[in-house]
Amino acid sequence: MTPATTAPLTNVGLCLAAMGRAMDRPRHLPGMVTLYGPSGWGKTTAAVYVANHTRAYYVQATSGWTRKAVLLAVLKAMGIRPAGTIHQMTEQAAEQLALSGRPLIVDEMDHLVTRNAVEVVRDVYEASGAAVLLIGEEHLPAKLKRWERFHGRMLDWVPSQPAGMHDAAHLRTLYCRRVVIADDLLARIVETSRGSVRRICVNLARAEAEALRLGLDAMDLEQWGGRELFTGEAPRRRLA
Repeated sequence: MTPATTAPLTNVGLCLAAMGRAMDRPRHLPGMVTLYGPSGWGKTTAAVYVANHTRAYYVQATSGWTRKAVLLAVLKAMGIRPAGTIHQMTEQAAEQLALSGRPLIVDEMDHLVTRNAVEVVRDVYEASGAAVLLIGEEHLPAKLKRWERFHGRMLDWVPSQPAGMHDAAHLRTLYCRRVVIADDLLARIVETSRGSVRRICVNLARAEAEALRLGLDAMDLEQWGGRELFTGEAPRRRLA
């Protein structure tokens, strides 16, 4: 992400501040922080920005990841050829984090909870002392209580925030460059999108496309009229 494609959204600031606290902490304090919240609130966008800003190693888990898959992904991000065993790969990842002084970001952490692969992240953290940022869904903190040793090494839990007018205005500037979207329509988009950055972006695109279709260079709430905005819900089928 470059400055031309990055908006200073609320959750970007929260994520960057959380990582900063972990990186600048006194060494006797734990070094893991978690940003959590509903899907669509811009957590991954924030994590990618923070990864670029702090030169963090960034990995995004998938539903099929095992402990070995976690380590393979981390080592790939580091540009390191993996050793033959999980123990050796853990040592490789921890050594690189310690020597480089760079943090680690693990996105979609909920998948590792589901696959019981959580402890491999703690092992890497313990052996390196590096700052580690975890990104997950709303119930991730509660899920991690199953692993007391993991849960107890958290420096901070940071709840992501729903997107509001401040965020939407930045997104409008970033993505609507051919049409002026008025504040009253933007407020309706924020209300309809219910805090989701993703839905705000979808609705901004809809509003711009409709304005262009009508030959307009601006669109306000009155001009939008009774047209539907995207709520995330599938429409009910109309039966003849």
